[in-house]
Amino acid sequence: MIFQVNDNNVEFLGDDDDVKGEVDFADAEDGVVDITKTYVAPSERGMGTAGLLMGRAAAHIKSMGKKARLSCSYAKDWFKKHPEYRDLVVE
Repeated sequence: MIFQVNDNNVEFLGDDDDVKGEVDFADAEDGVVDITKTYVAPSERGMGTAGLLMGRAAAHIKSMGKKARLSCSYAKDWFKKHPEYRDLVVE
């Protein structure tokens, strides 16, 4: 699995560098990003890819010293299951 971390998203790339999954997070306000979308291609679903993407996104957001607003329903569920990142969440 190849993951690429960018300023405002984390991507899972296939063998041909095509995007097979992503978590998008846009700057919302000073020090806060809004996680707006989680997507995994149908061929990659059911293998934990979304969770791996979200974990990398959370770690990246934390490394930038930012907090996260959760507009994405998958992000809301993931953060509930991962209390070690709960300090990143703002309402």
